[in-house]
Amino acid sequence: MEREWNDSQPIYRQLRDRVVAMILDGVLKEGDPLPSVRTVAAEYRVNPLTVLKGYQQLVDEGLVESRRGLGMFINVGARGLLLQGERQKFLGEEWPRLYATIQRLGLTAEELLNPKTGGVPADSPAPEAPEIVNPNIIKSNSSEEES
Repeated sequence: MEREWNDSQPIYRQLRDRVVAMILDGVLKEGDPLPSVRTVAAEYRVNPLTVLKGYQQLVDEGLVESRRGLGMFINVGARGLLLQGERQKFLGEEWPRLYATIQRLGLTAEELLNPKTGGVPADSPAPEAPEIVNPNIIKSNSSEEES
């Protein structure tokens, strides 16, 4: 985990988000223990109550369970639950902005999938603007031409 905190949101929330990212990235797996509250508090120089509040949010969300005398552990199915939520958040919040930018810039699916070459050989003419009917499907005008 990063050792720096930003002022945009409370530290307990940032701590919760970092644990979520570690679960999504596979660093923490289902059944793995979370570091103890005391260890995290000492390592990151935060109040143990702050760490506990971040961990409690994870418990409230059903991602982590507390086992008396043993600590906190990642629940089975936590990653799947997080993926579902993160996908919905992406499609509802981030994708509409990305989609609008793609339309505004006239990017093709080839350019998006191969950013190094832009999907187009250096000596070819500029691509036509894409025809985007549905934000989930990006089609190039040239691929829809029929004889």
